[in-house]
Amino acid sequence: MVTRMVEAAGGRTLAVETSGDPHGLPVFLLHGTPGSRSGPAPRSSVLSRMRVRLISFDRPGYGDSTRLPGRAVAAAAADVATIADALGLGRFAVLGRSGGGPHALACAALLPERVTRLAVLVSLAPRNAEGLDWYGSMTPSNEAAYRQAELGQPQIAGAFQARSNVIRRDPAQLLRDLVPELPLTDRSVVSDQGIRRMLVSTYRQAFRYGAAGWIDDVLAFISDWGFEVESIRRPVRLWHGADDQFSPVEHSRWLADHIPGAELYLEPGAAHFGAFKEMARAIRWAADG
Repeated sequence: MVTRMVEAAGGRTLAVETSGDPHGLPVFLLHGTPGSRSGPAPRSSVLSRMRVRLISFDRPGYGDSTRLPGRAVAAAAADVATIADALGLGRFAVLGRSGGGPHALACAALLPERVTRLAVLVSLAPRNAEGLDWYGSMTPSNEAAYRQAELGQPQIAGAFQARSNVIRRDPAQLLRDLVPELPLTDRSVVSDQGIRRMLVSTYRQAFRYGAAGWIDDVLAFISDWGFEVESIRRPVRLWHGADDQFSPVEHSRWLADHIPGAELYLEPGAAHFGAFKEMARAIRWAADG
């Protein structure tokens, strides 16, 4: 596993981590919200056996990556291209999980000559998605946060910063806060000690310097994304746990209906955190392109 800092536009830096086979097929992993480059992923030995070089990075404002105030979802494409250039990569696959899903979609839409395949797990759809009840079946805490965000950054900054301070002192607190709203299937997933360690690690890194990345992600999701998913022309594989309420399953159904040729896999009995168990399969599919 190798970590490096990559210079980006505007004098920013991006913290990038690579694992697996250094000569393998490159796959970008875009982390969830909140999250960081140290988020859940297959072990490096597993990636090496798949001949995959996995590349993850802290989105701006998370961990060691410089904040990009007011960033749109579309901004992720430019950062991924910058990292790929720094690593000497021409073409690559992309995987986005949860809050990384919209950012992965941006890469496929805006870097069509470089992205080979796109796998998306438990993603949100655009806030302005026509015909979608965006808040339908969404867990109360998520709905409250997004509705508050629609009033503007000043309405959420204080609350998010206060929560990040608590989580920075005790990263496991975020998991404890989530448990009451988790379906039984998700409670089973996060009770696994290995997954809990990875989640604690990603939250510790995410909030290292505050809540800026979290705030900017949430604001970006409820704003114009800066591209149309209908423009995507690369192979797309969508996966969603049928019992998910953090990113309701209807979001992936909407995406499947609007991305030409997209394939949707709904897993009965799985929910939001079931995506962790799907990641290795999704990475293998993405790399096969």
